[in-house]
Amino acid sequence: MSLKSWKLLESNFQKNAQKKIIDYFAEDAERVKNLSIRWESFYVDYSKNLLDQETLDLLTSMAEESGLSQAIEAYFEGGKINETEDRAVLHTALRQIRPSSINVDGKNITPKIEKVKKQMFDFANQVISGEWKGHTGKAIKHVVNIGIGGSDLGPAMVTEALEFYGNRLQLTFVSNVDGDHVEEVIKKVDPETTLFVIVSKTFTTQETLINARTLKKWFLNNAPESAIGNHFIAVSTNLEKVTEFGIAAQNIFPMNDWVGGRFSLWSSVGLSICLAIGPKNFKALLEGAGKMDQHFRSADFKENMPVLLALITVWYNNFWEVETEAIIPYSQYLRNFPAYLQQAIMESNGKGVDRNGQPVNYQTGNVIWGAPGTNAQHAFFQLMHQGTKMIPVDFIGFAKPLHNGNDHHDKLMSNFFAQTQALMRGKNAKTVREELTKQGKSPEQIEALLPFKVFEGNRPSNTLFIEQLTPANLGSLIALYEHRIFVQGIIWNIFSYDQWGVELGKQLANEILKDFDKERIDHHDPSTQGLIKFYKKFRN
Repeated sequence: MSLKSWKLLESNFQKNAQKKIIDYFAEDAERVKNLSIRWESFYVDYSKNLLDQETLDLLTSMAEESGLSQAIEAYFEGGKINETEDRAVLHTALRQIRPSSINVDGKNITPKIEKVKKQMFDFANQVISGEWKGHTGKAIKHVVNIGIGGSDLGPAMVTEALEFYGNRLQLTFVSNVDGDHVEEVIKKVDPETTLFVIVSKTFTTQETLINARTLKKWFLNNAPESAIGNHFIAVSTNLEKVTEFGIAAQNIFPMNDWVGGRFSLWSSVGLSICLAIGPKNFKALLEGAGKMDQHFRSADFKENMPVLLALITVWYNNFWEVETEAIIPYSQYLRNFPAYLQQAIMESNGKGVDRNGQPVNYQTGNVIWGAPGTNAQHAFFQLMHQGTKMIPVDFIGFAKPLHNGNDHHDKLMSNFFAQTQALMRGKNAKTVREELTKQGKSPEQIEALLPFKVFEGNRPSNTLFIEQLTPANLGSLIALYEHRIFVQGIIWNIFSYDQWGVELGKQLANEILKDFDKERIDHHDPSTQGLIKFYKKFRN
């Protein structure tokens, strides 16, 4: 990396590598005030990190030196920043607080966005109210979303996260090409009262189409062909293929190529979300994201949540050589938020070639994983507290529960605060000795147990503390992580919005699929040939 600020950061790292987080607190009585941000319903505390003000100044200088300000404007104004696919990246256009003109290829896309929103909201209101009937005159009770990747993960995560705001409709998501998955769904739905939403931009995605065809075949075993119009809806750009499938033009919700799959829940891909929580709450979700967009676009980098949190990840990834990052939401509603972010982050910034097509000589991307607290505490926190790896953590919590009348939330929040404190402070030998002495342990027992009960601490974390899990706040939270992805891509000089890495496996799968019915399969490597031969013994 040739950036001047990068070299200075290397020096800063060398100077401070042996310091502990508690040392930084001892040096600066105002550290929490200086290293935290209050914005809308959010309070972000990033003081429990291995950095000082000089580090932060150098990180923000690096952002400027990388051209981040100019890149942000190109991002929002519709520049074709997805250069390898010659596309703009405009999921932000879908959630403008005050819609304004945005041009792509000389055409203002805003009127079309508003038209599709109206189509979604009108349709959702019809289904939720019972006005939209199944072919036997019964109201729709169950919605099955058929998609994969961004056509599944985002809508499924948000629908689950906002379950509290749901209505009478039941939502199910079918994604995996595993036939056992779709057969289990079939067992739970009624052909008279189920709506199928097929989500595929090109309407050629293998997993989505085979699931859609299987469900259509099952449906037609229980209903006439004329009933398709009451029960099958498509979200796609490929009108021809959707029509061939048998779905009428009025039941197609269009998509645009300037919205990447993993950022598409804000678009017509979010139709299942809109059905699940209603247009009013879907609008609030959009507005929350739109407010975060405004913050990201206008706030100074030193007060900009997505920028600062992205730069902290770069700090650990590239200077501390940390390759993994945990996301721990203290909310069961957000149990699949880490999985959603895995796709958003790892598919975006998992690149080994820079924008000039040259191999990079520094780490990009990071491994994202996590689970909800307190479950995570009983699963993998042992590694985080006493393992050999440094794992920076984002803790996400909500000050107010959605359900009142029980005493659970105080216990949840006490764990939320305690884990960030424990990771930072640890427990030294002196404290362990005192505790064991009070327990009546002998000097020999104390010395034997001591190494196992010491925690070195000094494990970094960010705390994202939010007033309550509302549609608007969830929108802001998702957008916050989206913009972190963008910032990191600019710093690493990579293209965040293509995904060529997922294509090779698809191509080879299609070739192998044809080989299952061939006698000779000697054109594969020996391992793959052996696997195919073994599988063919068990084919039905």
